[in-house]
Amino acid sequence: MPYIRIDSERCKGCELCVTMCPRQCIEIGKKINGQGYYFANFVKPDACTGCAICGETCPDVAIEVWR
Repeated sequence: MPYIRIDSERCKGCELCVTMCPRQCIEIGKKINGQGYYFANFVKPDACTGCAICGETCPDVAIEVWR
């Protein structure tokens, strides 16, 4: 089963991964990280195909993808 891990402390909440995910598996959460940003959360693990678009798009290299 594909899975992604988002490093909440590296994420700056740019929302690129949110807009690029074809299955809408990621959304910006309501918690703030140590840098003061609302960070991305993996919210639909059952819908993830492991396409890795989110990880390739992330400018902060905050997303790891397992297939």
